[in-house]
Amino acid sequence: MPTTATPRKKGYSGVGLWCRHRPERVFDVLGSEEFDREGRYLRADFGNLSIISLYQPSGSSSEQRQEAKFRFMALIYPHLVELASSGRDIIIGGDWNIAHQEIDLRNWRGNRRNSGFLPEERAWVSRLLDEGGWCDVYRSLHPDSTGESYTWWSNRGQAWAKNVGWRLDYQLATAAITSKARSAAVYKEQRFSDHAPLTIDYDYSL
Repeated sequence: MPTTATPRKKGYSGVGLWCRHRPERVFDVLGSEEFDREGRYLRADFGNLSIISLYQPSGSSSEQRQEAKFRFMALIYPHLVELASSGRDIIIGGDWNIAHQEIDLRNWRGNRRNSGFLPEERAWVSRLLDEGGWCDVYRSLHPDSTGESYTWWSNRGQAWAKNVGWRLDYQLATAAITSKARSAAVYKEQRFSDHAPLTIDYDYSL
């Protein structure tokens, strides 16, 4: 069954989950009028398992949007820390709009001052992983992969053809369920948009 968080602000895409089982509970707000109206968060609960779809703002279009991105990061960080310490098994999938490490984008030297690879953004992801209780599931399975890990390519030039990409789409998970991840890959046989789907299989039963 499909579950969606529909944006109330024109021009924003929202997030969704396609669920084989009916969720027991669904949450689609963070308590922020600014971001809840953009449809950026959706959580579905199944017993002790929570699946969250998240769409973090991009700051590449203007300084104003970068400031909005920083506000969203400040808003969601304590929420994510609280979730990680809740005792639930949780997976958060989505577009985080941050390449965490140098191996997560092709031209890292030229992008050190650009949105998506700013030092503040990368440090924020490091805090989530080192202090916040979250694991980068793809990196737990493929710690050194480079070009095959990219999930986004600019529509400009020959970025897709030359694989000049970024890894912007992650599944972050709590430790217990991360240990149940068995395989992870980026699906590139077809191109649906400027992003490619990240697929991860878990040995987990409801």
